[in-house]
Amino acid sequence: MRRRIVSAAAACLVALAATLAVPAQASAAGPIKITGVKYDPPGRDTGSNTSLRAEWVRIKNTGNRAVSLSGWRVRDRAGHVYVFGTYRLPAGERVYVHTGRGSDTAHHKYWDRDWYVWNNTGDTATLKNRSLTVIDRCKWGNGDGFRRC
Repeated sequence: MRRRIVSAAAACLVALAATLAVPAQASAAGPIKITGVKYDPPGRDTGSNTSLRAEWVRIKNTGNRAVSLSGWRVRDRAGHVYVFGTYRLPAGERVYVHTGRGSDTAHHKYWDRDWYVWNNTGDTATLKNRSLTVIDRCKWGNGDGFRRC
């Protein structure tokens, strides 16, 4: 009898722990997703702005309403962080966050960095909302330079 009670209590604790761990993972139910990362632009890593602009993260609003990304963040494993200014991503649309310098438009934002962010041999792109809740992640290892997420 005592073993059954201990076993039942242990099972309840495992179930509770699993339930509490779910919010820390990427929120698959939300409409905002990282859909791709170009982590190794073509050619040598010269650090030219042309090359840096060819390194990007693509984010899509898969929902049917515009979503404010103001204050949202894109982060790599090393701690480089891009923060969206005032910005709304329309329903069904994509925005690219480029590593290099440029003038922001509705669909292209620029991190204005002078060296690469995404590691060619493996990294993780993490998208967090204004409250710093993880919304989505895209992880890759050594590959062909592009990861579809």
